Formats: sequence, structure tokens, C-alpha cells
Amino acid sequence: MKVILTEKVASLGNVGEVVNVSAGHARNFLIPNNKAVLADDSNKAQMNHYNKMLAKKVSEEKSAAEAVAKQLNGLNLDLIKKVGSNGRLFGTVTTTELSKILADKGIEVEKRVLSVDNPIKAVGSYTVKAKLFNGVEAEFGVKVEMDPKQAEELKKKAEAAAKKKAAKAEADAAAKEAGETAEGEEAKENQPLTDEQKLAKEADELLRS
Repeated sequence: MKVILTEKVASLGNVGEVVNVSAGHARNFLIPNNKAVLADDSNKAQMNHYNKMLAKKVSEEKSAAEAVAKQLNGLNLDLIKKVGSNGRLFGTVTTTELSKILADKGIEVEKRVLSVDNPIKAVGSYTVKAKLFNGVEAEFGVKVEMDPKQAEELKKKAEAAAKKKAAKAEADAAAKEAGETAEGEEAKENQPLTDEQKLAKEADELLRS
């Protein structure tokens, strides 16, 4: 069912917008509470009447949206997040989270008006769009970085791993060198004696006896 909003309704739309809602929601909540009127073809005259009545309210809402747009344009949010081993975040940065962050800064923006071309699932820079009102849009930046504490921990682990690798390489080299030396000595001992060596050995044995 189509209705024209006579007031701004959170999660639904701004004043003056024509939106589709369930018949139950329209008849049980929106229309009885004067938040909307029926906007079907049989009600065009009434729609035109309400559009004229709402013109001032629409203008005020649009001015308010333009003020928010000025706050958002050029704004950059820096987010610190835990990062997995694959470089991705533990979860996605949602429009709900962004809306709360903006609210903490005194900028009220509903999550429904925010959108991101690429889901925020990894560290990097992103552009978030906000469709605040008919004809009023804004963009702001979001930069996601790794938690400094986590970065320091990863750095220490990487350094420890590098030292361990270097120590292993040094030990392997020493073991290899020792093995080659032992083989050389053994090969040297197994070589046949020269005549001079034989004479020297016999003389040494005679002296010992």
C-alpha cells in the first residue's frame, strides 16, 4: 500500500515521501497517528492538498538535511579494529555502527540512509554515501586501521619467528660444517701412507718400544 508521509518516520522515510508499506502498518499505525495518508490513484486530489499543506514542513526538513550534509561532507572517521591472520576484520563495519559513531559526534543520521559500495570487511579507506532527503546527499570517509596493541603483538611474534629461523639456519650450517670436517678427517685417515709416513710411523713405534 502506498502512503504519503506527513511526518518523518524513522526507518521509513522523510515527510512528503511516498512509500510502500503493509496495509496493516498503514491502517493500524501510520494513518491513525497522523503520520501518513493514503496515496493511491483514487486519492490524487487529497494528495495534492496534502502536498500543499506539507510544503513548509518539507522545506524545513530539507533545510535540516542540508545542514547535516554540510557536517558529513569532508568528514573522516578513523576506526580501530582487530584484524584476523588473513587481513580481514572480525565482522563487518555496518551502517548501524556508523550511525552510532556519527551520533556520538552529535550528527544524527539514520542507518537506512547510509550505503557503502564495498562492504567494510578489511583495513583500508572507504567512502560512505548518505541520502538524507530528496535531492540532498552527502559523502564521508571511513578509514579502518589495525589495533596498535595487536600490531605490536604481531611485530614481536614476527621478530621472534625471524630470530628462531636465523638460529636454526646457523645451527644447520654448523652441523653441516661439522659433518664435512669429520668426513674429511675420516677420509684423511683412510688414505694409504706414503713411504715417508711409513718410515716415520715405524720410527715412532721403535721409540715407543
